[in-house]
Order: sequence, then structure tokens, then C-alpha cells
Amino acid sequence: MYKRILVTGGAGFLGSHLVERLLDRGDEVLCVDNFFTGTRRNIEHLIGHRRFELMRHDVCFPLYVEVDEIYNLACPASPIHYQHDPVQTTKTSVHGAINMLGLAKRLRARILQASTSEVYGDPVVHPQVESYWGNVNPIGIRSCYDEGKRCAETLFFDYHRQHRLRIKVVRIFNTYGPRMHPHDGRVVSNFIVQALRGEDITIFGEGLQTRSFCYRDDLIEAMLRMMDTPDDVTGPINIGNPDEFTIRALAEQVIELTGSKSKIVFRPLPQDDPLQRRPDIGQAREILRWEPKVALREGLEKTIGYFEGLLGSGVIGGALASRTAAYAANPMG
Repeated sequence: MYKRILVTGGAGFLGSHLVERLLDRGDEVLCVDNFFTGTRRNIEHLIGHRRFELMRHDVCFPLYVEVDEIYNLACPASPIHYQHDPVQTTKTSVHGAINMLGLAKRLRARILQASTSEVYGDPVVHPQVESYWGNVNPIGIRSCYDEGKRCAETLFFDYHRQHRLRIKVVRIFNTYGPRMHPHDGRVVSNFIVQALRGEDITIFGEGLQTRSFCYRDDLIEAMLRMMDTPDDVTGPINIGNPDEFTIRALAEQVIELTGSKSKIVFRPLPQDDPLQRRPDIGQAREILRWEPKVALREGLEKTIGYFEGLLGSGVIGGALASRTAAYAANPMG
């Protein structure tokens, strides 16, 4: 039987792919987005679909709809975007969680929170396990996102304990793929766009910091499996790829795959940038019977093809490097 499902942030990078998967399996989907970082381009091919509805709305304000399940993905997720308006970022995480939890409480609906590996901060435990409480600067330039997501998790578990709400919390590690915003300041999109344009590839620090990169299809599959778990499975559960790469190795692989003549240049490491990031996915393997299948090289090839299409159509404009520098952002989000 089909379900009526609300996806907040549904016009974003991950949200739009989630919406497609839900429609493909026969559900009715209400996509809610304020288009701060999401774009109509991501979901315009769905306009007119008989089971798809689009609503422009900011989750910082209450929403009154009738649905069976809620995926709460609404929040700027890259340093450039969440540091552009840090107060609004915190509001989106906290007020957004309160409003979506209130809606779920009224409807007795199941609700999933897209949390983040950033709740671990600059970790002293490696790889990161769900029981680790993290090492987060509460007053730094990244705190609006890190602490906003931590507070959202607190709200989810308090609603679960106090109101017996059926919650699901996943902590998403670095994810990439087609429909990433070309100017979001994240390392994969930065490197690909810079390489395709023949610009210098900017690495912050010495490039020895590590990240683990999960392709979008693997991530969406994990979220769907998490939502379908029994009610006693609440999480948090880490979702990501445990294969670990240095930032410099990523840059070199992007240069190889694009055939670019770009040179690697180094800039000072931004404040509070984590030096290591790799998920322990033991719980995901055991509970969700899930692990990523797409290797980094394969995923990069698909993502490069997407950005080549954007460049060819003229969608990408302006100097990426200058915009990144203007926000004093880092590309590691």
C-alpha cells in the first residue's frame, strides 16, 4: 500500500533523489523546500507527476499537512551556505525539528532526522562510533551547523521518550553525486568544477586530512532501510562509506579522471576543520543489512559527467575560487 510522505529539503541534492526513489516505489510525495540551497532544476522533471506535490515553505514555520511519514532533510549542509547566515542555520535545525516533530506528534507519523557526522566535531575517537559524544566547539564558525544538528537530535530523542514518537536518526557522513550544488564549497564539487575549468585546485591545509566519501545512491538506500525498521530502532546510526582517503589523494584522482591540467595549491586550514572523518558502520551492517556498493572512482566518474553537463549548458557561472574565498569557507563539508 502506498504512503503519503513529506520530504523537507526535497529540492536539495539528497532530497531530490530521495523524492525520486519514493515516487518510483509508488508513494505520494509532498516536497517542501524554501529554495535557499535547493533548486527547482533538481525536481522540475517531476512537476506534473500525479503523485508529486511541491510546496515552497520554510520549516522554521509550522506546517499543517496530512502524511504518514516525514523525512526531515531541511538545512544548509555546506560551510559556504550555513556560514552565510549562521543564525538562520541554527533556526532551521532547531525550529525546523520542533515544527516537524510537532507535526509528527499530531499525526502519529514516523519521522526520520537527517543528522550529520559533524555532531562528532574534530573527533579524538577514530573511526567514529555512535556512542562517541564528540569534540565540538560550541562557539566557533561551524557551530551553527554542528550544534544545531546536535540540538535537533536532542529534541528527537526527548519527543521519543516524552511522547513515544516513532523516530529514526541517521548521521550522514560526506556524500557526493549528481545534483550537488556547484558552488557549495564542498571538497568533491570544488575539485571537480575547478578541474573542469582548468583552475588551480584549492586544498586547505597540507591535504593530509582524511574523509570518507559515500555515493548518493548508497546513502538514499540506507535512509529508506532505516525508515522501514521496527519502531524500537531509533538510531542514531552512522551512514557513510568507511573507505578513507586523504584530501590530496582525492584531488589527484579528480585531476586524473577529468584529464585536467590544473595545479594543486594550498591555503591555510580553516578553524575547527576536522582532521579525520570515517564512520564505523557496524550498526548499519547489522541492523539495516546495508553497506555502500559504489566505489569512489565509479562515483566520481558519474559526478564529473553531471558537472560537465552543467558547464556545457552554462549553468555554472562566476569564479568558484573567488566565491569560496569571499565566504572564507573550507571545502571539507
